Amino acid sequence: MLKIVDGYIVKKYLGTFSFMLILLSIVVLVIDVQQKIPRIEKATEIDPKLDLTYFLIHFYPYWIINLVITFLAILVFISVIYFTSRMANNTEIVAIISSGASFHRFAKPYLLTSLFIALISLTVNHFVLPWANVKKNQLEAYTYNAAAKEKILGTAPVSAQLSKTEYIFINSWNKREKRGYGFLYQKFDKDRKLIYELKATDVFWQQDKKSFVLNSYLEKTINKDDSEKLGQGFELKKNYGQDPEELFPNELLGQNKVTPELIKFIEREKDKGNSNLNSHLNELYQRTSMPVSIIILTFLALSLSSQKKRGGLGINLAIGISLAFVFVFSFEALKVVSENKSMSPALAMWFPNIIFFPITLFLYLKRANQ
Repeated sequence: MLKIVDGYIVKKYLGTFSFMLILLSIVVLVIDVQQKIPRIEKATEIDPKLDLTYFLIHFYPYWIINLVITFLAILVFISVIYFTSRMANNTEIVAIISSGASFHRFAKPYLLTSLFIALISLTVNHFVLPWANVKKNQLEAYTYNAAAKEKILGTAPVSAQLSKTEYIFINSWNKREKRGYGFLYQKFDKDRKLIYELKATDVFWQQDKKSFVLNSYLEKTINKDDSEKLGQGFELKKNYGQDPEELFPNELLGQNKVTPELIKFIEREKDKGNSNLNSHLNELYQRTSMPVSIIILTFLALSLSSQKKRGGLGINLAIGISLAFVFVFSFEALKVVSENKSMSPALAMWFPNIIFFPITLFLYLKRANQ
C-alpha cells in the first residue's frame, strides 16, 4: 500500500511542479517581452537583424532556462505547499498516518523527489546553465536601460593586472568593438620599481591572430643603472595570454563558464593578485547552495502544510509566498553584501540555507511528533 502512496505523492509533486514551471515561464515571458519591446526596437539601430523575432529565437529560450534555475527552489516550495495543503484539506494525510505509517515514512517520497530535482539542478547549474548563459549574455545587454547597456557594451576606462608586477591601462575601451585609445603597459621588479613601459595611441583586438595591435607605440626600458632605452614604431602586435573578455571581465563573465573553467579562472586571477573576485565566487558557491535549498524548502513546505488548518490552502499559500520572497530577497541582498566585501562569498551564498535548515528541522520534528 505504501508503495502506491509513494507513487501517488511523487506524481502529485512532479505534476504540480511541472504545471507551476510552465505557468511561470509563460507568464513571465509575456510580461518581460512586453516590457522590453522598446529597448529591443532600439537594438535594431545598432544592428538591423536584432528585431523581436531574433530575440524570441536567440535570446528568450536561454533566458527562460536561467530564470527557471534561479527560481527553481521557490517553485518547488510553492508546489509542495499547494498539493500537500490540498491533501491535508481532503484528509488524505490523516488517512495515510492512521493506516500505520509514521510521518517520517510519509515524508520519504518528498525526500526522494526533492533529491531527484536537486541532482538535476546541480548538474544543470554546473555544466548546462553556463552554456545557456553564453547565448543569453550575447544579447542581454541590449535589453538593459541606457546606463546599464553602456556599462556592458559602451566605452569606458579599463585596467587589468596580468601578474603581481604587470599592469595594463586603457583610457577608453569599447567592449563591443574591442578597440580603444590611450594604451599603457607597465612592468615592475620585485621592489616595485618600474623596469619597462609601453605606450600606444590606440589599440584593437585582432581576433584571427589572438593578439592586440598597438598603433604609434613608444616603449621604454629602464636599466639597473637608471639609464633608459627608448623605442618606437607604427605598429606592434602583443599577446598577453588572454582575450579582452578575460582581461577586462564584467560581472557576466563568471556566468558563462562551466564550473571547472570558473575555478581555473578564479585561481588564475588570484595568482595575478586580483582581489575583486567576489561576484565570480558568489556565482561559484551559489551553483551548489541553490540545489541544496530545494531539499530544505521541500521539508519546510511539508512541515507547514501537512496539517489541516483554519483558512486551508489560502493561508498556507500566503505563508509560503511570503517566505519565498524572504528567501529570494536574502540571496540577492547577500550578493550585494558579499560584493562589497562585507561578508565572505561562501558564507553569503550558504547563509540562507544555514538559517532555514534549523528552522525546517524544528518544524519537521514538531510535526512528526504530533
